[in-house]
Amino acid sequence: MSNQKETLEIEITVNDTLYKREVEPRLLLVEFIRDNLTLTGTHVGCDTSYCGACTIILNGEAIKSCTYLAVQADGGEVITVEGLEQEGQLHPVQQAFSECHGLQCGYCTPGMLMSSLALLAENPDPSVKDIRKRLAGNICRCTGYQNIIKSVQSAAKQLQEG
Repeated sequence: MSNQKETLEIEITVNDTLYKREVEPRLLLVEFIRDNLTLTGTHVGCDTSYCGACTIILNGEAIKSCTYLAVQADGGEVITVEGLEQEGQLHPVQQAFSECHGLQCGYCTPGMLMSSLALLAENPDPSVKDIRKRLAGNICRCTGYQNIIKSVQSAAKQLQEG
């Protein structure tokens, strides 16, 4: 019997950079992002997909990376919170969260940003009800959500204006 761990080679594009890595089949995508790529903006909160702190965009869809295996993302395109800022400029969603005070401690913020980004890609002019529904899978223990909703509304306006 061998003590050697089974590994699989995966290729994942993260924030426009292609990565090829050998990983154990049971490695979670959030662990791959944080530990293998050292992109620590994606947070681990609950390990059960309840809190949403680990939300990323995979192939255009917001997913909770703490319950998704890295091998399942093989061949995929991932955007993490680190991929939002471009050439020193905050993404409009990031800018809106800053201007509208949509964050306090910041732990949930990466997941909130990524869920908001996915929402606005699908629905550029969401109602408050739409925003609440989409962000229902992201838990914030600090803000009371009012400024988060205002942040998403502001980002929607900024994106519409170009």
